Amino acid sequence: DHGSVYTSQTFRSYCSSLGVRQSMGAVGTSADNALAESFNATLKREVLRDRKVFDNPIACRQEVFRWCMRYNTRRRHSWCNLVAPDTFEALTSATLTKAA
Repeated sequence: DHGSVYTSQTFRSYCSSLGVRQSMGAVGTSADNALAESFNATLKREVLRDRKVFDNPIACRQEVFRWCMRYNTRRRHSWCNLVAPDTFEALTSATLTKAA
């Protein structure tokens, strides 16, 4: 993000004082951050799009956390031939054990 909040001299100085090195990709290019961009787009599409307002910040956090847990364990992903990550890991583990 190249917004003024992240590029201001005050923010740069603060990062520097904490030992944080800022790193930003080229403007208008999402390729540097494609994985995060894809994840965020999926989160917005599957959780936030139809939900206008949450009752409170905790309800929002809980809903996003539940989705993340499902995303990382049970949601089917194209990178593993539309198999859930838990299933893919179990199959891969079994294959590696047999190979050993």
